[in-house]
Formats: sequence, C-alpha cells, structure tokens
Amino acid sequence: MKTNLLAILATTTALAGTTASAEVIFAHGSNPGNPRYDAAEKWAELYAACTGDTVNHAPSATMGNDVEMLTSASAGIIQVSANSQGAMSQIVPEIGLLGLPFLFKDLPTAWAVMDGDVGNMLDTRAQDAGLKILGFWDNGIRNVTHLTKHVSEPADLKGMKIRTPPDQMTVDIFEALGAAPAPLAWSELPTALQSGVFDGQENPLTNIYSAKLHEITPFVTMTGHKYESTPVVAGLAWWSGLDEATQTCALSATAEAGKLQRQLSLEGDETLKPKMEAEGATFADANRDAYIAATASVYDKYAADFPDLVAALKSAVGQ
Repeated sequence: MKTNLLAILATTTALAGTTASAEVIFAHGSNPGNPRYDAAEKWAELYAACTGDTVNHAPSATMGNDVEMLTSASAGIIQVSANSQGAMSQIVPEIGLLGLPFLFKDLPTAWAVMDGDVGNMLDTRAQDAGLKILGFWDNGIRNVTHLTKHVSEPADLKGMKIRTPPDQMTVDIFEALGAAPAPLAWSELPTALQSGVFDGQENPLTNIYSAKLHEITPFVTMTGHKYESTPVVAGLAWWSGLDEATQTCALSATAEAGKLQRQLSLEGDETLKPKMEAEGATFADANRDAYIAATASVYDKYAADFPDLVAALKSAVGQ
C-alpha cells in the first residue's frame, strides 16, 4: 500500500509540470544493441548529472508503442520519448516529408537539414500539438528484407506483403512500387514475419541486425528508398514547467547523446553487412534509377499538399 501511494504521488508530481520532476521517464521502443538504446542510456547519464534528478530509462516498448508513448508524453505520464518519424507524422504531418523517396544522398546530409530551419519549423508545429522536439536522432536510410527473394527491380515488389511503420509516406512509397504495404507496431514485427503475415519489411541495417530480422528475412536488398529520423520528444506541459537551466540540461543531453547515436548508426551502415552475411543473410543492390522513376508520383502528391516545404527540402539537398 505504501509503495503504491508513493508511486501515485510521484506520478501526480510529474503531471503537475510546475517544477522539474524528481524522476524523469525516458521511454523508447528499442532493445539493447540498438543505437537508440545506447543513446538513451547516455541521455539518462547526462541529464541526471546536470540536474540531480533520477532518470528511469524505459526501453523495449515497456511504456507502449510509439503512438502510445507520444500520447503518454502529452498527458504527463512519461516525460521524454525517443520516438519515430512515422508516429510523429500522425500528429505533425510535415515531419513525414523527411521520408520523401530518395531525398537524402547520405546520413550527414539528412542531419544537416534536420538541425537547421526545417527542424525548427517542425518543433513549432509539434508544440502546437502539445509536444516539444528536443532534437532529432537518427533512424537511418532504409532497405528491404524478404523471406525468399531479392527485390532489385520495382517489379519484384509487385503484390509483396510488406510491413511498414505507422507512416503514410512509407505506405505511399510502396503502393507506388506495386507492393501491398500495411502498418504494424515495431514490437510486433518479428512475430508477424515468423508467422507469414508479411513477406518482408523495410528498415535500416542497424534496426534489422539488432532485432535479428535478417535471421527471419535473410534476403536484403539495398534499396535506400527513404530516410527516417528519431525525434526526441518531451511533453510540452512538463517542458514548460522546467526552469531555463533544466531545459538547457535536457537540450544538451539530447544533442550529446545524439552525437553518439548518429555515429553508431553511421558505423552500423558501414560494418554490419559482413556480420549479417556471416549469419546467413545475402545482399543485392537495387536498380536505383528504376526505383526513383517508380516513386516520382509520391513527390507530386506531397507537393500538392505542402508545396513550400517540399520545395525547401529539395532545395536544401540540391535537387
């Protein structure tokens, strides 16, 4: 009874949002071995050292899936989440434009765009929805894995049952390619692949390897079809209740842990292929020009809805 009462009091304090919480919950969906997990550990260490608060690191979707964690952050149940671009795009549709097909040639180009005016604009929109973006970590340039074959040509995707995150941009890309995409929470993906609900999925190599998806879907095609970020998001009520020094601690911890996370992601793209091959995966390159031509209609759709931002993104990357 006493333990339950203390828990209720702690939650009430967090919900009040008038002062920095004695305990800050930092939640995300990744398991040990994923760069997001390592960066969250670093964030907890840095923030605790800066503020004196205790950070409860809650990984592996223990606080719910990405959409549920965003809802919990808005409600003050958790304070911070290293979340997903797809889930955030349901609240801030513009954030989905970071995933326009073949927009970024490499990870450093994507980071430079997110760390500039585009990131500031997305934060403003998030605050209108009750969330504060503390910064953007990385979720990589994505590739397709399949149970039984490579998909080097767009035609190889025709009718393919492919899992996507809850992200309309990704669904639109694979519909343009002739596949049959369907969103599913990350935590449910391995079971869905093992049971044959999907023929395959798409993710950066770091996510594929850390979740052992290459053991289930060993045919990896380096499509590089889109980029996704990992927005680090706080509940706006909690954020607004912090003094300036504590806010600075949160932003600094996000930036410093983000450097680690981004570097691990970049290294993963460079080093994981031989590890995965040694564990039975096979790799093939995609016909990039054919994929770009097949997904051109996706740009047309989003340029109609968000002409200024699509133009700004294309200009930022030299298109």
